[in-house]
Amino acid sequence: MDGRRILISIAVMAATIMQVLDTTIVNVALPDMAGQLNATPDNISWVLTSYLIASAIFMPLTGYLTDRMGQHRYLLISIAGFVITSALCGMAGSLFQMVLFRFLQGIFGASLVPLSQSIMLQVFPGEQRGKAMAVWSMGVMVAPILGPTLGGWLTEVVSWRWTFYINLPVGILSFLFSMRYVPNTAVRERRMDWLGFSSLALAIGALQLVLDRGNQDDWFSSKMLAIAAFLGTLALIFFFVHNLTGKHHPLFDLRIFKDRNFLFASLIMTTIGIGFFGGMLLNSIFLQDFLGYPTFEAGLYMAPRGLASFLVMIIVGKFSGRIKPRIFIFAGIISSIAGNYLMTLFTSEITAHDLILPMMLQGLGMGLIFVPISTLAFTTLPKAIAAEAAGIYSLIRALGSALGISILTTYFSRNTEEAWSLLRGDVNIYSSALHAYLSPLHFGTQTHQGVAIAAGAVLHEAQNIGFIASFWFATLNFIFMLPLLLLVRTPATPASPPQVSME
Repeated sequence: MDGRRILISIAVMAATIMQVLDTTIVNVALPDMAGQLNATPDNISWVLTSYLIASAIFMPLTGYLTDRMGQHRYLLISIAGFVITSALCGMAGSLFQMVLFRFLQGIFGASLVPLSQSIMLQVFPGEQRGKAMAVWSMGVMVAPILGPTLGGWLTEVVSWRWTFYINLPVGILSFLFSMRYVPNTAVRERRMDWLGFSSLALAIGALQLVLDRGNQDDWFSSKMLAIAAFLGTLALIFFFVHNLTGKHHPLFDLRIFKDRNFLFASLIMTTIGIGFFGGMLLNSIFLQDFLGYPTFEAGLYMAPRGLASFLVMIIVGKFSGRIKPRIFIFAGIISSIAGNYLMTLFTSEITAHDLILPMMLQGLGMGLIFVPISTLAFTTLPKAIAAEAAGIYSLIRALGSALGISILTTYFSRNTEEAWSLLRGDVNIYSSALHAYLSPLHFGTQTHQGVAIAAGAVLHEAQNIGFIASFWFATLNFIFMLPLLLLVRTPATPASPPQVSME
């Protein structure tokens, strides 16, 4: 029995890692991809956007399609579709083909994370749920952290196309193991609320578009983004009204959020998106653009965060039955606060080695938070809605990540612009400090080279101010989690998972 559970874990975790890895592994390959596909830097970003939008739109269908097909058949279809579209992405010869195949890849991959979480919750008994969620969380958290490092290495050694081809062996392994070992669930008749799905799809797609393109297109200065935000807001309002007042079978039952643990665990997961996922992107920018490290080397310096998360998740899984989840989460929040606070002390004189300790503290924090909060979210929910709740939870996690990245990058950009405006006012040809700075370099204040050097120095200092402000924002974000934690309760007896046949 235990051996079969291990094989099931391997099957669904391979699928999970494959899906979440694709959210970050192609990031560093975009410049090479743009060159071969004759795309502009502006257009190539749709390779990321199309995947995220498709995943976000189709993720809420997980519960419905699981009921109609059974989780075994639906999982196999999702894995097979993801593998095939990954191969098509690797063979794409134009930007149109790439965006189309990435959108299809996002459709098939949308259910892999919530399905894998639901299956792990089903096949492990209540007392082993903490360990099961620790294993699942390792894949969900560590894979996107290591994605840029792996993507940089593949792009540098082989080709950007291998950032997609690498899914083939992993996906085939997952398919074969899932076909043999993953248990099925009963097929249930369930009507589909297509009007509700269409309104939610429009809301999610428009929101994701605004989040992905906002910082680049200066938010609502762009007419397209203003229209998208307006339509998305109307669609979201319509979805809630339609869901709560209509006499129909809803896309998903919003009464799930009446469960206090699920509600506040979802809020904490959304908040994590700002402090962790937004912070992870800023760390990458800090290493590459501010300190000037190459992509692959920057990825290596970020690896301690993933390693720390991986190791602490093993420890959390081992002691999850003995230590209350809220204690782990509290320790994780404190560690995250410490890691982000240390980064507020950075100056332009630091090296990448100085980032290792704060990154390890951030990694420890995420490992301590993510596993217990994912467990608590489902502890008090009825077993019949496990797949549906997992789909909603994964959607919230995905949108929280996008929201966090957009908020923190925008906050960084605006603070950098403000600092640039203030600092450049003090730099002029009559400044004695500027003469003293350029004199050892043998440039004057009225030469093109001297002006360029001075402008570069001012921009560098403005970016440093922007980074410090953003790290303070992330620190305060984790402090905000503390009162939310007080509202989560730990039942004396964990809820029983859905029972499925292991035959």
